[in-house]
Amino acid sequence: MSGNIQLLSDTLAKAKAENRAALIAYLPAGFPTVDDGIEAVKAAFDGGADVVEVGLPHSDPVLDGPVIQTADDIALRGGVRIADVMRTVKEAHAATGKPVLVMTYWNPIDRYGVERFTEELAAAGGAGCILPDLPVQESALWREHADKHGLATVFVVAPSSKDERLATITAAGSGFVYAASLMGVTGTRESVGAEAADLVRRTRANSDLPVCVGLGVSNAAQAREVAGFADGVIVGSAFVKRMLDADGDRATALAAVRELAAELAEGVRRTS
Repeated sequence: MSGNIQLLSDTLAKAKAENRAALIAYLPAGFPTVDDGIEAVKAAFDGGADVVEVGLPHSDPVLDGPVIQTADDIALRGGVRIADVMRTVKEAHAATGKPVLVMTYWNPIDRYGVERFTEELAAAGGAGCILPDLPVQESALWREHADKHGLATVFVVAPSSKDERLATITAAGSGFVYAASLMGVTGTRESVGAEAADLVRRTRANSDLPVCVGLGVSNAAQAREVAGFADGVIVGSAFVKRMLDADGDRATALAAVRELAAELAEGVRRTS
């Protein structure tokens, strides 16, 4: 069974045709429970997200800040497993028809088995994976199986990435390029910064893939700023924080996710 890389590409192209950036939301699987996590992904889509990244909770997340680490810890203590991540992808995609990616560190895939993971993700209707800690030079096995199963391989670039490195990373990737707006971990910030615009410019000079910016975007004003120079705006910690602030009230949490998605979806619509 083939995954949904084409759906992802078509979704990003549609946003571009509408003269706007795509809104990409991030939510961890199993948070606060598996069922609630699935409903949260649906709520993000309902509010206006074009794509959702489902996080595979990890005990040592090198890219994730304290908000997402807190959610991951709740999910892990609740016993979340890779099967639950696949179920989240499957049910969210089946309910919405929209592209769902998995964001994961390499170790869980390596332990689970690359062939098994890619086959199951494709069967679930997944569009691909974001792999923040998989070095491009060690990615051949993953890319072979991802290509076979119709899955995107999204690599992360950072402001510190030299142009030669950008060319290598983007040549190996597919779907889109995840541009980290700054050095550091995920989390909400006062300003996204000029480094992000420069990184997008340099990445585009080395690739025809859409470039989507994450790390630090938390409100409509910041989404509008990033949408002015990027193909997609990625928001994670702000969604998770809204759910944490709901303090276990499911209806409040889902309403907060839906509301934030609607605000951000308005923000990514360029005014110029």
